Amino acid sequence: MSDIDFTKPLTPWQIVQVARMSGRPLIGDYIKGMCSDFIELHGDRVFGDDRGMIGGFATIGGERVMLIGHQKGKSVEENIKTNFGMANPEGYRKAMRLMRLAEKYHLPVIALVDTPGAYPGLEAEARGQAEAIAKNLTVMAGLRTPYIIVVTGEGGSGGALGIAVGDTVLMLQYAVYSVISPEGCASILWRDGKKAPEAAKAMKITADSLLKLGIIDEILPEPTGAAHSDPRAMVKTVKAAVLKCIKELKVLPADELVVRRYAKLRRMGSATL
Repeated sequence: MSDIDFTKPLTPWQIVQVARMSGRPLIGDYIKGMCSDFIELHGDRVFGDDRGMIGGFATIGGERVMLIGHQKGKSVEENIKTNFGMANPEGYRKAMRLMRLAEKYHLPVIALVDTPGAYPGLEAEARGQAEAIAKNLTVMAGLRTPYIIVVTGEGGSGGALGIAVGDTVLMLQYAVYSVISPEGCASILWRDGKKAPEAAKAMKITADSLLKLGIIDEILPEPTGAAHSDPRAMVKTVKAAVLKCIKELKVLPADELVVRRYAKLRRMGSATL
């Protein structure tokens, strides 16, 4: 990535490359940097525990929350263990279980999104991948507690959306959020994966475009040279933004939260670039 000049606006394809960089802070870094305590909860009570999705009770700046998110690794071994951040159905069912726990105890949910997509393997499909994600969408839409989303890296397809229906959507400056990867889009439209840069531009997957379209609510600026150049500063920025959202949302009655969330979802797609 040494050929990227961060003093100039980046192309959508360059932003895709930055979003995928291995040096960007992962959920483990956010837990260490934002949380004074974190109690991880395991398992979906149906099949098992998915290491591609992590979650548990946490305290951020004195605020008790339920923190969930995709988990990637920092080495080949860790990535194999976490399935490169691609959750299986049991990961999404675990997340749903934690969402409902948060609702029961009146805790805000913080969801950190960073995944290429849900795992597309035969075993995942056999265990109900699509059903698990669809069920999560239904639960999140009606969840009677504040729900805050931060897209920190890759926000890929239904794998991202499976934990990303909420009240406020924050997105890092050089993150991406899309229905499919640029390579996948190019392969389908032009039968040529090499046209991924053109697809990235056409898909409007960057934070600037998504803010104008009303898909996200706020862009979190990254340090000079992007998040990988100063992970601590990035974590600090995310923590401050999350705390601000918690304070704004927790004073609202549950009924109003649900009504506002529904209205927000209905508005998506009405704006144009």
